[in-house]
Amino acid sequence: MPGKPPLIAAETVAERLRGELPGWTTDSGWLRREFATGGWPTTLMLVNAIGFLSGAADHHPDLEVGWGTVRVKLQTHASGGVTERDFALAKEIEKLALWKPPGGSALEGPPDRWVSGSKR
Repeated sequence: MPGKPPLIAAETVAERLRGELPGWTTDSGWLRREFATGGWPTTLMLVNAIGFLSGAADHHPDLEVGWGTVRVKLQTHASGGVTERDFALAKEIEKLALWKPPGGSALEGPPDRWVSGSKR
């Protein structure tokens, strides 16, 4: 995308998060989300998957990695805040992190403790 993507006003970001990404928050010009995982192996798998998505999108979040958590922070650095790029990547991360096979699928899916949203 040539040039700096336009910023989304803070009020609009908050309103859109409520409707589009209810597990996400905004703070100091960043979209934020914490995912709880089942422990270190699933944390690493989630980090690698987010890395793959981000690399493919050429848009890279800040990650904080703990034993059973992955904290994601997104903003468009060139623009100095939240843009459509951040919303688009947040939606892809959300789908990936919380994906489970649908009921009746041939895929069993992971244990319930695999990855879930958190309070944050």
